[in-house]
Amino acid sequence: MIITFLSDLKKNKDLLFKLAKNDFRSKYVGNSLGMLWAFIQPIITILIFWFVFQVGFKSQPVDDFPFILWLISGMIPWFFIAETLSSATNSILANSFLVKKIVFKVSLLPIVQTLSSLMVHLFFIFFIFGMFIYYGYYPNVYWLQIFYYLFSASIFLLGLTWLTSSVVVFFKDLGQIVSMIIQFGFWLTPIFWSIKILPEEFKPLIELNPIYYIVEGYRDSLIYNIWFWEKPLLTMQFWIITLLTLVIGTFVFRKLRPHFADVM
Repeated sequence: MIITFLSDLKKNKDLLFKLAKNDFRSKYVGNSLGMLWAFIQPIITILIFWFVFQVGFKSQPVDDFPFILWLISGMIPWFFIAETLSSATNSILANSFLVKKIVFKVSLLPIVQTLSSLMVHLFFIFFIFGMFIYYGYYPNVYWLQIFYYLFSASIFLLGLTWLTSSVVVFFKDLGQIVSMIIQFGFWLTPIFWSIKILPEEFKPLIELNPIYYIVEGYRDSLIYNIWFWEKPLLTMQFWIITLLTLVIGTFVFRKLRPHFADVM
């Protein structure tokens, strides 16, 4: 199915981008500020956390980097992952009218949500760049590595959302479970706290979380100047989990796809 998917992706790329653009616009129809909310909400969230931890709790620089830069380097990729997982999980239910069209490739629906989230995320990548430049940290070749981690996150999310979006059609409660996992995941992932504060015996458990690889990868690219191949075990572990997720997601989606229209 993966080879077929890549072929379908190439054939339907124009449709994909059109659906992603329409999805992005439809989320904010009826609001006075329209699509600006896609950018305002994450910025306000960042400001709240910055105020609570730096102004309220007097958080110190992390590894000699301003706390706000360290914070946004972890929060921005989390926003992308959380938004994509949440929206893509419900992508088939939200587009039931397309599911019943035999000619439409339903496997593309989670990709539409990923592309929609990616539009916002690309803005925030350059927002991060701007913040670093404002604080006096100028571009270097390591910054380009962010796009490797963005690609890695997208592949992981593809397999995961193929799985969740197909299962939620038959088990509606999964949507709520995913929302809870996203909430817990935010606090369990080292986004506003450093893994260095944990006892050594707990670190391997946190490193099993694929999101940790992505968040830490953004920081390695922007702050620590570390290439992904300098962490071979962590990289190998991430790709093993990601490929397993992709295989399982592909298998489950393929088995359940013929029955979607029967329960919708």
